[in-house]
Amino acid sequence: MLNKEQIKEIIPQREPFLMIDEVEEYVPGESCVAYKNVDESEWYFKGHFPGNPIMPGVLITESLAQAGAIAILSMEENKGRNALFGGIDKLKFKKMVVPGDRLKLEVKIIKRKGPIGVGEAIATVDGKVAAKGELTFAVV
Repeated sequence: MLNKEQIKEIIPQREPFLMIDEVEEYVPGESCVAYKNVDESEWYFKGHFPGNPIMPGVLITESLAQAGAIAILSMEENKGRNALFGGIDKLKFKKMVVPGDRLKLEVKIIKRKGPIGVGEAIATVDGKVAAKGELTFAVV
């Protein structure tokens, strides 16, 4: 298990844009299972939406991307580098994510060629799919 400080040793994101609270397990270059504890004090809930707070889909996607970055940037040859979005494909949102949810983020790297790769990404809450799709990344 990695805590926030250990996560910061692998990926460059920082608060308020660090979207992972802990990593349950990861295999460098292959996969990552991480969690985001969705708290009502999150900065984005002030405007999305007042009286009906819902985690924006783009931030669920970013959370998944950061989990994928743990898998890729924990590889010895990628330490100190960054992983950027190259594309988002087949991404579907199936469930709203709201304050109090514990968002499970699972990413499996399914393709890699040089600095480019693709991760199969699934976000769930209590075993129910919140978002699912493929994320393309470029290591720079």
